Amino acid sequence: MDFGDLIDQEAVLPALKANSKKQVLQELAEAAAERTGLPERDIFDTILQRERLGSTGVGNGIAIPHGKLEGLDRLWGIFARLTKPVEFDALDDQPVDLVFLLLAPENAGADHLKALSKVARLLRNPDMVEKLRTSRDASAIYALITQAAATPPHAA
Repeated sequence: MDFGDLIDQEAVLPALKANSKKQVLQELAEAAAERTGLPERDIFDTILQRERLGSTGVGNGIAIPHGKLEGLDRLWGIFARLTKPVEFDALDDQPVDLVFLLLAPENAGADHLKALSKVARLLRNPDMVEKLRTSRDASAIYALITQAAATPPHAA
């Protein structure tokens, strides 16, 4: 799976305004509904339900909300950089400013986990995180995400 198959430039939100975790999830659900054609409410309910199991705030200002939805034909990603960090009940209790929403078909199985792992690896790279935080537009962020994923770790 390549990041280019998961996310496109229109799915990069370089300056998302939100004041709470719930608002972040609502904004992401709205963006995902536009991309996937699925009802915004279904997407929101799915990711909110997943959050109730435990925060997807993984630490270092990063969250990776995710869920499986009926009616999806493939994996979908939406990346957002928040204009100001919000409390996300993250593992390290730090507010979140980078969010990668991952949606998968209900029967995705291992593909969902592989994609989640790939996103987590990308966002564990301190250089990448710094570049994502300082890039100002969607095209630059999209290029970072897709090019970094194409570069083997030892070549970076």
